[in-house]
Amino acid sequence: MGMLQAGIIPVTPFQQNCTLLFDADTKQGVVVDPGGDVDRIIEVAAQQSVTITEIWITHGHIDHAGGADELREKTGASVIGPHADDKPLLEVLDTRGAAFGYTVPARKLVPDQFLNEGDVVALGDHRFDVLHCPGHAPGHVIFVNRDMNFTIMGDVLFNGSIGRTDLPGGNHQQLLDSIRDKVLPLGDEMGFICGHGPGSRVGDERRSNPFLQGL
Repeated sequence: MGMLQAGIIPVTPFQQNCTLLFDADTKQGVVVDPGGDVDRIIEVAAQQSVTITEIWITHGHIDHAGGADELREKTGASVIGPHADDKPLLEVLDTRGAAFGYTVPARKLVPDQFLNEGDVVALGDHRFDVLHCPGHAPGHVIFVNRDMNFTIMGDVLFNGSIGRTDLPGGNHQQLLDSIRDKVLPLGDEMGFICGHGPGSRVGDERRSNPFLQGL
């Protein structure tokens, strides 16, 4: 296996950071959180000569999961995640898409596999530990690659902020507990790609993020 590479594809009016992870040698890849703009995701993968083998979902909000069923149909890739606690969100993706004015209707999503705390997902030899981090959404998971010291964070922790908790299933204290108990122990040098905007490192957020003071 070669070096693991990551490219960010901003999708949907929410400019969600859909991530293409791929092995530089085998050109096998996974797409994390295809919220929409599926043809653009496929085009970017083709430009890199990457074959999409799996689709990983951090949580069931439309900007992260709204294009997953269409991408599965067009590529044959399996959909993995999130935690089953987000099943109610996945079941109403089509109505949420209409509410947010999606030009291509979002589809309900039934993943091929739900994920639990302690599971491992892999792209060849590149392994990611699965941590269940509820609060922004009940079934939110993050993907931690300890060999390369980086995490796909979804909407748990941002550069200078945290995930919103005013959406259905959100819980502010639960999100802070997830960050305290699951994210901060990953260590200050752990870098992360978040669901929107620029990434960061856990240590930078521990020191300067106003939402994390006192955790």
